[in-house]
Amino acid sequence: MTVPEKKRGQSTIESFFKNTPVKRAKVTVSKEETIAISKIRNESAVTVGVGSKIVNKGMDKKSFKGSCSSMLLNLLQLEIDTIEDSWFERLSHEFKKPYFIQLKKFIDGEQSKSTVFPPADDIYSWSRLTPFRQVKVVIIGQDPYHNYNQAHGLAFSVKSPTPAPPSLKNIYKELKNEYPDYEIDNNVGDLTPWAKQGVLLLNTALTVKAHNANSHSKAGWSDFTKEVVQTLINDRIESKEPIAFLLWGNNAIRLVETILTESRKINKSNLPDNFKLLKSVHPSPLSASRGFFGTQHFKQINDWLYTEQKTDMIDWSVVPGSKLAGIKKYCNMH
Repeated sequence: MTVPEKKRGQSTIESFFKNTPVKRAKVTVSKEETIAISKIRNESAVTVGVGSKIVNKGMDKKSFKGSCSSMLLNLLQLEIDTIEDSWFERLSHEFKKPYFIQLKKFIDGEQSKSTVFPPADDIYSWSRLTPFRQVKVVIIGQDPYHNYNQAHGLAFSVKSPTPAPPSLKNIYKELKNEYPDYEIDNNVGDLTPWAKQGVLLLNTALTVKAHNANSHSKAGWSDFTKEVVQTLINDRIESKEPIAFLLWGNNAIRLVETILTESRKINKSNLPDNFKLLKSVHPSPLSASRGFFGTQHFKQINDWLYTEQKTDMIDWSVVPGSKLAGIKKYCNMH
């Protein structure tokens, strides 16, 4: 469930992501599998030099399958079947890494004995609804919702006909503040219309055990979703295509700022013109009144997309049949 982070003791930014200080879910690995994973380590090290920087070489699904053992193919069948092609190619270097193998074994074990959300086919729905080149805006959540008929692979969003959860209700309130004609129906909580317009709704953990919040938050997903964001940032630095981040809460802010700090290609204090970062507290009822309401984030993003980046605005409407007035499509106006 996308909820605000609790106050924690002081920790370094590095400790948030590094493998060493984070307690991983324990997975039993047989001797045969240990040998196989050792081979996978070698397979996953394929890189290509670009100038002085070493980058991972992407593989399409056909090439990837041809490079895998039968054991690995079986373990990664969900990724092959359900991750959209453009995302798969850019993330293929992650799937053979030991942390991801361990993560997959852990999730498979959880699914065999418990209910896990979202349903397997929805874990990567964000990739299918928002292909890589279509991403214009990134909104980062934390944990999937952990009750039935809620999580479906999009941060802050719930399956229809589930009503909007509290944080999403506050998002709707802010939209109403920014756009007086914005129609609110709290019985509608599915943000798929946003995803289809280029809004990547990404949780930092992609699965959760039923009725057990944050149960998979230390299983390894944070390494993978950090790579998702890192890959987007690296691409937009090179392509100059617009990318905006709506960072609500310390978890989201820390994730993106850590990546920018570590990057050798971008100066966090002097972002390229095609980057925009907007920050606030989380929209949860526990914090929304302390800085989320009144941010004008949605209008700021649209003004920036249209005026500075010469691309279409986002229509933030989600109620079927509703439409925001004043949403401009750049191709229709010029």
